[in-house]
Amino acid sequence: MSLILSRRALILGAGATLAGCDRLARQEPVRELLFSADNFHKWAQRGLMDRNALAREFRPDQISPTFRANGTSNPNTEAYKAVWRSGFADWRLRVGGLVGHPLSLSLAQLHAMPHREQITRHDCVEGWSAIGKWRGVPLSLILDAARMSSRARYIVFRCADDMGDGNGYYESIDLVDAFHPQTILAFALNDRPLRVANGAPLRLRVERQLGYKHAKYLTAIEAVESLSGIGKGKGGFWEDFSGYDWYAGI
Repeated sequence: MSLILSRRALILGAGATLAGCDRLARQEPVRELLFSADNFHKWAQRGLMDRNALAREFRPDQISPTFRANGTSNPNTEAYKAVWRSGFADWRLRVGGLVGHPLSLSLAQLHAMPHREQITRHDCVEGWSAIGKWRGVPLSLILDAARMSSRARYIVFRCADDMGDGNGYYESIDLVDAFHPQTILAFALNDRPLRVANGAPLRLRVERQLGYKHAKYLTAIEAVESLSGIGKGKGGFWEDFSGYDWYAGI
C-alpha cells in the first residue's frame, strides 16, 4: 500500500491542521466526532493511503491448509435448508434500494459474469488468520448493472443467518470500499464452490477490512443514503448489538 504523503509532509501537514482546528476541537461534540477510535481509524487509512491500494495478495503455495469458519457455520433455518437441498438452484440475490434497475440474480447468472480471483488473508477478530483463494464477481459490476442512484452512500448486505433471535445478520460498507477492485461477491474458495461453513452460496469479500465485515449467506443488497434506518443505526449486526466499530479497516 503506497503512501500519498511523505512522512515529513505528513508531520508538517498534521501540525498545521491540528493548530488550525484547535479552537474547534476544544468543543466536546467535535472532539468526540474527530477522535473516536472508529473515525480516527477511518481517517488514518483513507487520508494517508491510496483509496484503491490493494490488500496484499499471496502465492498459491501460501494458501492455508484449512480455512476455518468465522461467525456462524450454518444458518440452519428452514428457508436456508430448502435452498441448500436444491443445490441453491432456487436461491436468488436481490439488489434494490436506490437503484434504477432492481435485480434478482441466480447463482448461475453470477457464475456467468466476469469474475476476479485473489489470494488474500482473512483476519478475524477472534484472533486467527487464514489465507485463501477467492473467486467472485466484483461488486462494482453488480451496482453498475443495477444503475445505482447518485443519492446512494452505503451498500447494505442482508443474510440468511437469523442469528438465533430473528434479527438477521446484516452489514454495510461505504462506496469507497464497494467500488474497490478487491471487493467481490465470492462464490468459490480454493477453486471449489463455497462450503456452508464458509458462507455458501455467496459471501462478501472486502479485503481491506476485518472478517466480521465479510457478510456470509448473502440474500440481498440494498443501496441506501443513510444507515439510520438499518437495525439500530450503526450499520451492522455486531456494531448494533456488541459495540464493534463500523469501520474495521486493516
